Amino acid sequence: MDKRKVVAIVLIAVAAIVYGVSPIDVIPDFLGPLGIADDAVAGIAAVAGIIATLLSGRKRPGGATGPAGANPGVPGE
Repeated sequence: MDKRKVVAIVLIAVAAIVYGVSPIDVIPDFLGPLGIADDAVAGIAAVAGIIATLLSGRKRPGGATGPAGANPGVPGE
């Protein structure tokens, strides 16, 4: 795995943990479910960011790495 990906994943995870345990939130936790929801959204966003980082640059079936259906080597496509 690329060293930059590892660093990105660690930074995303640390940022999510710091936000989750920090007393400073976008929506304060004393507002009940809304306060907990912003922590949950930050966690979900962190997981999505980690998954996107892990999958970035991954080869698609057939060896394509670009957008689906794009084949620059074949004229007319």
